[in-house]
Formats: sequence, C-alpha cells, structure tokens
Amino acid sequence: MKEQPGTISSLLRAGLGLIVLGGGSMLGGLALQALLGVPGGDAPGKSPSPSAAIEGIAPEALIDRPETEAENKAVTAQEYMMVAAHPVAAQIGAAILDEGGSAVDAIIASQIALNLVEPQSSGIGGGGFLLVWDAKTGGLTSYDGRETAPANGSGDYVLQQDGAFRPFMEAVTGGASVGVPGILRMLELAHQDHGTLPWAPLFTPTIQLAEKGFPISPRLNGLLQDAPYLKDMEPAGSYFYDTATGKPHPIGTILRNPDLARSLRAIATGGADAFYTGPLAEDIVTAVQTAPRNPGALSLTDLANYTAKRRDNLCLTYRIYQVCGMAPPSSGGSTVLQILGLMEQSERDIRKTDPLSADGIQIFGEAMRLAFADRNRFLADTDFVSVPLKEMLSPAYLVRRARTMDFSHAPKVPREAGNPTNDHAFLPNVLDDSPELPSTSHLVAVDRTGSVATMTTSIETGFGSRVMVGGFLLNNQLTDFAWSDVENGLPIANRYEPNKRPRSSMAPTLVFGPDGQPRLALGSPGGSRIIGYVAKTVMAVLDWDMSLQRAIETTHFLNRNGAMEIEEDPNLDGIAATLTARGYDVQRRAMASGLHGVEFIGGQYIGGVDPRREGLAVGEGNLSSDLDQVFDRLIPQR
Repeated sequence: MKEQPGTISSLLRAGLGLIVLGGGSMLGGLALQALLGVPGGDAPGKSPSPSAAIEGIAPEALIDRPETEAENKAVTAQEYMMVAAHPVAAQIGAAILDEGGSAVDAIIASQIALNLVEPQSSGIGGGGFLLVWDAKTGGLTSYDGRETAPANGSGDYVLQQDGAFRPFMEAVTGGASVGVPGILRMLELAHQDHGTLPWAPLFTPTIQLAEKGFPISPRLNGLLQDAPYLKDMEPAGSYFYDTATGKPHPIGTILRNPDLARSLRAIATGGADAFYTGPLAEDIVTAVQTAPRNPGALSLTDLANYTAKRRDNLCLTYRIYQVCGMAPPSSGGSTVLQILGLMEQSERDIRKTDPLSADGIQIFGEAMRLAFADRNRFLADTDFVSVPLKEMLSPAYLVRRARTMDFSHAPKVPREAGNPTNDHAFLPNVLDDSPELPSTSHLVAVDRTGSVATMTTSIETGFGSRVMVGGFLLNNQLTDFAWSDVENGLPIANRYEPNKRPRSSMAPTLVFGPDGQPRLALGSPGGSRIIGYVAKTVMAVLDWDMSLQRAIETTHFLNRNGAMEIEEDPNLDGIAATLTARGYDVQRRAMASGLHGVEFIGGQYIGGVDPRREGLAVGEGNLSSDLDQVFDRLIPQR
C-alpha cells in the first residue's frame, strides 16, 4: 500500500528531529453483551504561593490499592486491549473492542463509565487531551478538549480583599473556578473521525449501571475521608455521604445515580449538543451561577460556543524512536520531549547508569529542571500566546541548553529559562507555579485493526469544583491559570483571559519504533508531576531496558525546577542521602501516579497498570461478561 504523506514511518526515514504535523453480589450479574446494545459478532499578597499551599491537600497517595495485583501483571493480548483506572471501566471499554468497536469507541465508553465509578477524577463535566493513531493510514491526530474560561469570567476569585491569595480549597470550591467543559465535544469530534460503532450504544452500559447502582471502591471511599467542602455542597454531599452520620458511605455501599443516567441518555440520543444546549446546559449554568460558594460566570453562550480542536502533532526523535505528545495548551507533550532531548544531548549518558542510581536520577533531574524552567516561562494556550515550540525542541537549542546541565551547579537554586528565540523578551523569566492537583485519569485502547487511542482526562482537583449537576461533577480547571497576571510589570504567558484554555500538564504519549509502528502508548494523572512520571517511564523502557510494567512500578523521581522529589521507598534511602550530599533538597513523597499504558512487542499487546491505583488491563483473554464478578474482585469483602 502506498504510504500516506506525513505518516510516522515516512517522517522517521526523513530523519527529522522535531516534527510538527498538521491535522490534527448486589447487581444481579450485569451482562455486558446485554448492556452494549450493539450488533453481535464476533495577586500581590504575602500569602504562600498556590502550588506550595496545595502540596498537602490531595489525599490520593494515601490510598492503598486492594490486593488484586496478580490480575494486573503481564496481561497480554493479540486482538485488542483496554487499560483504565477502574476495572469496570476497563471491562466496558474492552467489551466495545470485542464487538468490533474502534479504539476511539472504546475510549468513549470507558470514559463514560469512569464518570460513574471514578467520579472524583474525570467525567463529562471536565476536559482532556487525546492522541489517535490510525493503523490503516499511519496518520496521527491530536485532539484538544481542554476547558475554556468564561467570556465574562475573571481570575480575581483567587484573591482576598487585601490582594493576598485566598486559601486554595476555599478559592477553588464552587462556581467561579468552573471552565467550559470540553470532553464531550472532543470525544464527539474524534468519533466522527474514527468511530466504528454508533454513538448511542457506547453510553448504554453506564446508563444501566447508574440505574442499578455500583459498589463504592476502597479508593473512592478513602478519598471521601478527606475531601474539603464536599459534604456541604449539595447535591454532592448527600450523594457521597451518609446524611445521618456525615461520614462517607462505606466500601461496598451501592450508589445509584439516576440523574447521571438521565443525562447520559439525553447525550446518547442527542449527541454532545444535548450537553452544550438545551435543558442540561441550562441546569449547568444555573448550578454554576447560583453555587453556594463562589458563584461563577459560566453562561449558555459559553457552552454553545465551545469548540474542540485538532491540534498540530508534536513529535521528537529520541535515540531511534519517535516520541509524540500533546501540543499546547498542554505543556505535557513538549516538556516530556524536552526532557528526553536534553538527556540525549547531555555529556552524561543515562544509558550507562544503573537504574535508580544517584547518577541516573541526577541526569534525569537536571534535564527536568531545565525543561520546567522553559515550561513555566513560555507554555500557554497558543491561541493567545506565541509559544516558540519549534525552537524549544530544535536540535540546535537542545544541544545548547544541554551544555548548561552543569552538575556542579547549585542545585537548590531554580534554573532560568533558556532563550530559544528573541521574540519572547516580553515574557518574565519567573517561576510560574500555577497549581495543579493530581486528580485525573488515563486510558489507552488498541482495537482489532491495531489503531491506538491514548487519552488523559480530568476535572482537576479530586471531586472538581464540588458543584454537582445532572449526576456529574463540574471541573475547577480554571485553577490551572497562573494566580498572578504579571511579574515585574510583564505579563505571564499562562495568565487568566476570557475564552482562554489554561495550561495543562496532561501528557498522553505515543512512542513509535524505527518501522513507524507503535512501541508504547501511555499517560498518567498527577498534576504537574505527570510530566516526570511519563518521561521517567519512557526513559526506563527505552534506556534502561525495562518492561513497561516494571517501568511503571519503578520508584518515581523528578525535579520540577526545585526540590529533587523521590517517591517514598526505603530501598532508596542511600540514594537520597547521596543526592543530599551533592547539594539537592531531597524530598520524599508518596506519589499516586496512576500510569496506564500498552507495550507493543512482536505482534502482542502487553498492558501496563500502575499498582498505586485500582486500574486494570483487559484483552481478549481476561474479558469478563459479568460486571458483578469484576466488582467482587475489586471489593472481596462486600
């Protein structure tokens, strides 16, 4: 077959470094086949910086996953694979693949299921980014479903009367932090391009499950133990908590969500228009504008005008591979690529270091420090700000920048951004520490044709804005804007502006081999740590010869141009001491990354699932027709 222009393999052979491409049991044994309904067949104050203030807020890392790791290891398939953060969502997506659905079909069905069973992390009230590789054409398409700021909104909601920042959770709870949700428009656009099954049946399993009810998982219950303001925000409070005791519903409690079922039924029938216009849109606007905390400015016009976008693809040659990520307004793709490019150009070869050695961690950390300095200065919504992406990822700039990886440099001093072009002198060279909390989800699907979809999806903080309407939570994604507009009289790139998309760190990633075929598909939740999680995992597979599963499980280490953060692991106490002796501010932290991915080896799909959460990889060999059994494995004590 004649190769399509712009395919990964043709670009690899062209020897291009940077590529910016255009285009783009109590449930009664719920039987998936019956549910699918598809054909059979086979601010200028002195308060702490917002990012510093939120370090102790998110409880995600404190939640242990149940003892079900055995089913997550070495799941291998040859026909299709679905990986998601909740076993039921993974099974629902895999069932779509089993029925001949496309990777995008499966992503949609799995995302809708996550809205019900993992409501704290993502849903139709949020946004996301999606990469789709078409095995038939070799074409890659990048989809942007990021939220936008309301046309009449303002970033002043984060400030007190004296101009100081308000406490983080106080500021971001309620309507003022809600951006225009983008996930449904994005999924609809991707379905128009890559869908195989009709739209409506993709919603059927979750509609049925919402009506019948689902048991609360250990992780959801654990997160509800410490979710500020949630129990006081109706109707979310009475949905998640026992109104008599004020405590979270116990593990295994059956939650029914008829409101969500009604919303999904309307969207299944009327498409995304049923969300962005009409009665549901009116309910969303009312909920935001009359929120008991921080009423917002979201309007019917904002919803009606929202547009998902196909963005230019962003790819970089790393060793013999092509690594592709998401372009702005996400900073995830470009920063992951910069980290890899800087490591490749470094005078110290990370391939010659032992995994989890002080030398290896230092090389990675120094590359990440430089990449984050550039990220914080330059990256924002390219519809509003000129971002020098080509220059930042050009071989010449990476070589020049890598020369500044001085391993004797005072490591406690933040690095300054580079100067890829002289056109950005108006941007301040500052540490823009826009806060991002680690409450997100990642999904990967591979269909029978070999096409791949990898999507990161979020409502921002765990449980989002706490504003619940139509059975789903609305995002508080506007918190991802910089909390100050200017620094030293100069505008910050990621400042709040009406209709603008806040910068993200979401990093859905695809890695292609020299033959142009997929090698890895992955991504993670985790706020701005997403970038480190994904870059570390890609590096560990390609440079340290780890399997994807081992790379995911490997202790995390990262440096966001500040402290050297190392995941809590007693085996690394000596390494931490060595790095401390080298002058680093080493901070040990729990890190609930939630990495999910697929590795492609010899015609097989091998799932990668993060043991730090509840996710599952499902192929034809472990597809279950009974969701009740899936819940039983997740919650053995129920």
